Amino acid sequence: MSPPAGLIADIGATNTRFGLAERGAVTRVRAFASDDFASLSDAIEAYLAAEAPPAQPRAAVLAVAAPVIGDRVTLTNHPWIFSIEDTRKYFGFTQLRVINDFVANALAVPHLTEADCMQVGGGTPVKAAPIGVIGPGSGLGVSVLVPDGNGGFISVQGEGGHVTMAAADERETAVLELMRHRFDHVSAERVLSGPGLVNLYNALCELSGEHAAALTAAQITNAGIEDEIPRAREATAMFCAMLGTIAGNLALTVGARGGIYIAGGIVPKLGPIFAQSRFRACFEAKGRFQDYLAAIPTYVITQPEPALLGAAKLVERLS
Repeated sequence: MSPPAGLIADIGATNTRFGLAERGAVTRVRAFASDDFASLSDAIEAYLAAEAPPAQPRAAVLAVAAPVIGDRVTLTNHPWIFSIEDTRKYFGFTQLRVINDFVANALAVPHLTEADCMQVGGGTPVKAAPIGVIGPGSGLGVSVLVPDGNGGFISVQGEGGHVTMAAADERETAVLELMRHRFDHVSAERVLSGPGLVNLYNALCELSGEHAAALTAAQITNAGIEDEIPRAREATAMFCAMLGTIAGNLALTVGARGGIYIAGGIVPKLGPIFAQSRFRACFEAKGRFQDYLAAIPTYVITQPEPALLGAAKLVERLS
């Protein structure tokens, strides 16, 4: 008899996605709005009631949009707070691992196929070299895969989304200067996320002396809005360029000659807009190290649930 499926989850500020890991495959995926539940436990119970797995999962891996340090976990952009051990006991899990959501995204990378990614720009990956993973969504996640010396990788947790955002031209300087009067720290996440897109749009409207419409991030990046609201088009273009700057910084910092992979809920939906943007030019624009970065490939992850895939690969080892 095969062991019970493992419970896996990708827990974000906007949506929480659950699934079951069965023999390496991700099954029974269901998404919930995080705001619909008072607690993480309530959301888990709702998923288990809706899917009614044939046997109670004995192992679980929960990927959360937060740093995981100790037993108590506080989501960065959502009010949920929970104890790992209390959650394990409440659901009767024999093993429960809670990891950062971009650790889970990174764990998926070695299992992606060519069909799961879209390369933007040139470059060829170097085998057994570090790999960077970055992705704007409700926040900005960052992780790194480091070779373990045995043909595999170790995924490193970090909070690279909160590095200080630097400007690459005068227009970006003006935007960031405006934002410094509103935030105590203008991190990369303040511009490279869903709320960040809104921040960019509002700042560009103010600098241009234009009224800012009450647009969501999805509306700002909608290709059909370009002619009607030019500042939305400019905000999307600046978002792509700034992501190139930060991705290039990540590649230099960790020597990511294995490639940079872009996940998250925003970039995969941009499609040709992103591919034709200044992302790659800004990624490579590092002066004396332009040739170094030109050799590093950048990919957009198009696989729909990479964090769940990474969590599934980890829960396999716990079962």
